[in-house]
Amino acid sequence: MQRTAFIALVGRPNVGKSTLLNSIVGEKVAIVSKKPQTTRNRITGIYTKGEDQYVFLDTPGMHKPRTRLGDFMVKTASETLGGVDFAILVVEAREEVGDIEAQIIKRFEQDALHAILVINKVDTVRPANIAKTIAAYDAAFKFDAVIPLCAKNGKGVDTLLAECEQYLTEGEWLFDEDMITDQPERVIAAEIIREKLLRTLDEEIPHGTAVTIEEWKEKGGVVSIRAEIYCEKQSHKGIIIGKRGATIKTIGTHAREDIERMLDTRVFLDLYVRVKENWRDSGYSISGFGYRDDE
Repeated sequence: MQRTAFIALVGRPNVGKSTLLNSIVGEKVAIVSKKPQTTRNRITGIYTKGEDQYVFLDTPGMHKPRTRLGDFMVKTASETLGGVDFAILVVEAREEVGDIEAQIIKRFEQDALHAILVINKVDTVRPANIAKTIAAYDAAFKFDAVIPLCAKNGKGVDTLLAECEQYLTEGEWLFDEDMITDQPERVIAAEIIREKLLRTLDEEIPHGTAVTIEEWKEKGGVVSIRAEIYCEKQSHKGIIIGKRGATIKTIGTHAREDIERMLDTRVFLDLYVRVKENWRDSGYSISGFGYRDDE
């Protein structure tokens, strides 16, 4: 008998939700970087084992938004909690519950939603700090389980999956057995390019970028992709391109290598940089870039 469950991954930015999702499914389906607010949209990761299918929904980090894009991200994370069987709150080891985590816990209570607490990045902290974190969250909410783990190296992920099994219910799968995400390849390719922008550029510039795939052709065992990178200022365009095109070349090389691994074929990647001022505060623009704002 097939069983399934829908699980939301929630938490503040940069706690490792996307890294955890990639570790669970065994492939990169969500981009990662050290910069906060890397994830902008809800990303589905699918893990199937035997007759069981787990559907994980990675959400943007909860934060205090400063733009309409930020509003969209927080709204997406909040709405995701309304349609799942349970949630996983991902945190780092801290001695007290932060304001953002307290807001998420309040939502758990309002919806009577079962939740597991994951303390990530335990390889970077002392056991005493983990114990203090557990004590703080035990006092704030009755989690069904508390699991310290390291998403980066996968340690503890099997323990998490074993705990998730209790929430499975009988029902037909919504996804084929060999699927690990419902994202189209074009969307993943655009996100990979944005990831390289985040990793290559400094400060605020990468947060003001968006990527669209304008052309995708397959011929003779080669995929030719033309992508456009949008930024908010003319000065940012020059920084993205770099002196004599050095920066954009680095971004393109790293992105092409990842896209080739994803597609398992040769890729020709052509990047263009455009300026669209203040697009993060334009409902029309954020919708056009795939961040659907229904309001």
